[in-house]
Amino acid sequence: MTIDHPNRSMTTSPTAILTMLLCLVLIVFTLVQWQASRWSELVWLAAFVAMVAIRTPYAHRNRANTIVVARNDLVERFLLVAMFLTMMVLPLVHLATGIFGFADYELPDWATGIGAVLQLPFLWLFWRSHADLGRNWSPGLEIRQDHGLVTSGVYARMRHPMYGAIWLSALAQPLLIHNWIAGALVIPAFAAMWFVRTPHEEAMLRASFGDAYDAYARRTGRLFPRIAQ
Repeated sequence: MTIDHPNRSMTTSPTAILTMLLCLVLIVFTLVQWQASRWSELVWLAAFVAMVAIRTPYAHRNRANTIVVARNDLVERFLLVAMFLTMMVLPLVHLATGIFGFADYELPDWATGIGAVLQLPFLWLFWRSHADLGRNWSPGLEIRQDHGLVTSGVYARMRHPMYGAIWLSALAQPLLIHNWIAGALVIPAFAAMWFVRTPHEEAMLRASFGDAYDAYARRTGRLFPRIAQ
């Protein structure tokens, strides 16, 4: 569904608020059980807490945005729920309870080390993407009133650095949480979001900014930075 009348950002919805509260509760339970976790799981937890700390101020500030166009159909909601479950809920539940222990696997230390190192570019790119988008950021496919086309910062050479950051996190998660349910399910969930959602997002921006977006798309890469000619 696309709305063509002013509305509030989805960050103000009861679902978004309940999601944040659930994450906070699960983080507390996970911290209580921290001694039972592997060092790699604690690295994941620290990066997750940092991710929440980065996003929260923007989510709070952008609640005041007036939304003029939004795509909130069933497919979009399904993708968001899948990401919420696989990137947040399942890992936190597993770390807090060990309930998915039957699906554990082992990895060599070097693979786990790669997952830990990937947290650094992930968090930097995640922070920088939010900083460059500013008031234009939303967790959903939304165009706000006075929305601007951001073409500076990390957006100068790539159109989707936020997704690039989440790809790094998704690929690192099964390297840090050695579990098919709590660690690895995030990869197919985010792959579905990337391949299904990205064309819709670009179509919305093209409809809003026209030739300016087409020109921007020609000089930038979608997921990887395009080197200036």
